[in-house]
Amino acid sequence: MSHAIVHRCFERVRYADTDKMGIVYNGNYARFFEIGRTELLRSIGLPYVELEKQGILLPVLSLHVEYLAPARYDDLLMIETHYQHDPNVASIQLSYQISRDDVRIARGSTKHSFLLAESWRPTRPPASFVDAVLHHHSSSELS
Repeated sequence: MSHAIVHRCFERVRYADTDKMGIVYNGNYARFFEIGRTELLRSIGLPYVELEKQGILLPVLSLHVEYLAPARYDDLLMIETHYQHDPNVASIQLSYQISRDDVRIARGSTKHSFLLAESWRPTRPPASFVDAVLHHHSSSELS
């Protein structure tokens, strides 16, 4: 059985986020995705720092971004993060949509593997992660 989670949070574009053209520098979208991913984990009661305390790391295996419209200084961006749990897969994939009001700015995805911090060897998702995902009741939250 699969379980879907959608989380929404907001991030304001800082001047340091922009490039010489006055738009958000393309590399900053990886940081926006990280914000979405981190806040999704926090929303299900498992902040990333707790995974680290358990000796689990969650490195990025792949990152994909499509740029659809420019974002500029002081824009308030909504980061929507989607996770579809599949108990038969050891890695996880999250998808993201970034928008300003009704304008879609970017979309993309990241794929992650669970690693044991001590050995840097891949491992199955820990029980704490699976429990947090399966016991999450809200389909969307704003923070």
